[in-house]
Amino acid sequence: MLTWQQLHDLKCAELLNAADGWGAVSSQADAARDRISNEMIRGLEATQKGVAASAAVDRLRRLDRNYDYMRTECGLVRTTLSSLVHKLIGFQGQLKSALDDAASLGFTVAADGSVSYPAAGKNLITHEPLAGGSVTGGSPLLTGPPSLGGPQPGLIAPNPHHAKAQEIATRIQRALQAAHEADEHFSTVLGRLKAEPDLDVTDATWKDAAADRAAVRDASGEYVKSTIPTGSSPADRRDWWAHLSPSQRDEYLAACPDIIGNLDGIPATVRDEANRDNLRLLIGKLSGVDSEEARAKLAGLRSIDEQLRAAPAPGVPPMYLLGIGDQGNGRAIVAFGDPDTSRNVSAYVPGLGTKLDKGFAEGTVNRARDTALGARELDPSSAAIVWLGYDAPQSIDVASTSDAEAGAPAYNQFMAGISATHEAGDPHITAIGHSYGSLTVGLAAQRGGIPGADDIVLVGSPGTEAKTAADLGVGKDHVYVGAAKNDVVTQLPTKAESGGSVLGSVIGLGTPLGPVEGARLGHQVGEAVGGGPDQLYFGTDPASHEFGARRFATGDGPFIIDADKLKDLDIGHSVDFDAHSHYFTPDKDRVSARNIALVVAGQGDAISTQDPR
Repeated sequence: MLTWQQLHDLKCAELLNAADGWGAVSSQADAARDRISNEMIRGLEATQKGVAASAAVDRLRRLDRNYDYMRTECGLVRTTLSSLVHKLIGFQGQLKSALDDAASLGFTVAADGSVSYPAAGKNLITHEPLAGGSVTGGSPLLTGPPSLGGPQPGLIAPNPHHAKAQEIATRIQRALQAAHEADEHFSTVLGRLKAEPDLDVTDATWKDAAADRAAVRDASGEYVKSTIPTGSSPADRRDWWAHLSPSQRDEYLAACPDIIGNLDGIPATVRDEANRDNLRLLIGKLSGVDSEEARAKLAGLRSIDEQLRAAPAPGVPPMYLLGIGDQGNGRAIVAFGDPDTSRNVSAYVPGLGTKLDKGFAEGTVNRARDTALGARELDPSSAAIVWLGYDAPQSIDVASTSDAEAGAPAYNQFMAGISATHEAGDPHITAIGHSYGSLTVGLAAQRGGIPGADDIVLVGSPGTEAKTAADLGVGKDHVYVGAAKNDVVTQLPTKAESGGSVLGSVIGLGTPLGPVEGARLGHQVGEAVGGGPDQLYFGTDPASHEFGARRFATGDGPFIIDADKLKDLDIGHSVDFDAHSHYFTPDKDRVSARNIALVVAGQGDAISTQDPR
């Protein structure tokens, strides 16, 4: 147990110096890792071939992992020490305040923390002064009616110094007890932060590192996590981060990479650094989970990690990881080009069936890459983002707007962050929604406008719940729509039509009509009630004349099903969605990809157009 003298004399500055030393080691490991990854490995891969070169790269990658792990663990040591000092300074202050009060009253504090007080007051019968005494933090306060004898004789209250001495002794004991508990707790945490000799950094190692981070965060308590302004606006978060010292930033990055990396309003390069750390911790966490969902997410995380570590192909802008998480169907926000320095920035929201898996990492992410490449041909200062910051519906049954309603405010928050952290201010911003993601973008726009957005692109859209393009907050001439002729999603029936078809098919089962003819009849009734050529499942068809947007030209896409058959809901027909997935890919739809790039580059007036429906 600490003595009050030890706590009083504790040199917290020396502990802070030790924390800074661990921080310096962490920074040096980070610099070494960066040099190995960005200079040595990429240099070898670009210039050397053969068995020897491959062996050298493998050894360098292992060294890279070692330095990465060292940086993480040393950063956690620094945060643990800093958090301990933060607490000890508070307990030391409480102790010194109690000692100062004792001295001002003429009390004496013994080595064991007991407090002695002098004689005071008088006995009403004998008129003798009431004797002094000594109390400890565990002594009970004397309360109740006056005693006629015992240790505090007299017909009046006990020595007036007694209660104050007891209060001071209790404060001393509480400060010592709290300091002792903190010392033990943080010592246990520090004991976790060690590596075995000849350690090989594997997924299991990162799983252990994730547990270490959780332990450090739990020990740090309010010192770290609760001081992050998660409830503030992106602009306020930007200012908060800007005013932190370098050592404070390092502590937040070490203990809370998952929070800092996903916090809108934090600079893109900082989010990327934090999320690369959190990515490896998530890989470690999920590698020990035996479920289909965990394996799917793990495959996506591994693919993203491999892409981040690989040397970018010639002409491809650098990749930034602006968000990552395993909640829900998974979260991932990937940028090609720095959105904080690029003149043009786009953020694309994917839709139906999208989740954090290998398909997302190797397919959906490529759409952002293609958009960035196309826009940079027109203006090199362009960045493109894919934003999977919500749970997209996973089945063809997209009757509900609930997922989009949940995603819309999160998307707006992200876009506000893009504007807040842009170094030059006022970038040209394009919001892009594909498939069900266009509904998410549309609902976001109808919540008072998408922060900073100058243009909106909707492709493969089943509707936005908006009646006209003017409802989306950027002016109808800045809403661009791509709808391929053979994209079945852009021709989905309205809710009334599909509801009538389903009801008709059910009724038809018990009549000579049969289910197919019943569905057709129900569809006609539904169309009369709430359908029409300008309506889709989620409101006005964005490609229609009634909606009023600028429809750009696209390829037709593979012919799968006749639009009339789709409208009639021929329920036995097989449907393929290839035409729904080609808008961003130059190899599949050069015309659409070019038009999207023109809008993103701020050259929307140059698009090739197509008559609205």
